[in-house]
Amino acid sequence: MVEIRHQYATVRGHRVFYREAGPSQAPTLVLLHGFPSSSRMFRHLIPALADRFHVIAPDHLGFGNSDTPPADSFTYTFDSLTDITESLLAQLGVTRYALYVQDYGAPIGWRLALRDPEAVTAVITQNGNAYEDGFVPDFWKPVWAYGEDPGPRTEPAVRAALSLDAIRWQYLHGVARPELVDPDTWAADHREVNRPGNDLVQLDLFRDYATNRPLYPRVHAYFRERQVPLLAVWGAGDEIFGPDGARAFIRDLPDAEIHLVPGGGHFLLESHLDTVAGYIRGFLTTAEAPR
Repeated sequence: MVEIRHQYATVRGHRVFYREAGPSQAPTLVLLHGFPSSSRMFRHLIPALADRFHVIAPDHLGFGNSDTPPADSFTYTFDSLTDITESLLAQLGVTRYALYVQDYGAPIGWRLALRDPEAVTAVITQNGNAYEDGFVPDFWKPVWAYGEDPGPRTEPAVRAALSLDAIRWQYLHGVARPELVDPDTWAADHREVNRPGNDLVQLDLFRDYATNRPLYPRVHAYFRERQVPLLAVWGAGDEIFGPDGARAFIRDLPDAEIHLVPGGGHFLLESHLDTVAGYIRGFLTTAEAPR
């Protein structure tokens, strides 16, 4: 049985929760979760990898078991969430690592890589976008409208993403066998993002999401210059970040390994854990391993 250590660190004055497993001397893999989840989304993946890797999975501020400072006392942006993650890794003495990014974890991971390209030895992106090709227009139109003009006209459409129905949809859309998805996932996420004051945190991040798009050309240049080994394993039925987002990595990383998983959705680990874990283990065996 793999030991998963549930730990806290004080980072820039905030209490940050993270899951850790595997031997500290093994290559490190950092798992970065997306909206509206937390490191809980990796609860089954961590044991599948920790025999060979030192795995660290933090909760971003405002999510899971990490602190949720009020939106009027902390600036919730993807830059600030990256600051926290960068500082946590520094405190833990992690200087070289592979990245697994999903959803919100992707713009945080891209910022980490741009800040310290030498640190990132490989990238696994599971429905973690880096190209305009990946945005499904119908889903993202309200987000772009809110980012351009936040206020009473545009807020209701993005606030609806915090509802139980919307969060359930994130887990079940595109999934061929929805009975495999544990309903506790969306119930827990709904409960956590609707804690008092957390709606304002999430609205800040919805508004800031538009800052990720101008970053993409720098990310593509980083890919071309570094040729970092990359695995894109994508739920083919995702209606948030579509399959074209996975295929696009080939433009800048010709050797990227791309897998579109039929019958999988946005939260691919919930329905296709063994498939994803198998791809990761094979990929990291042949990729430049972290030291």
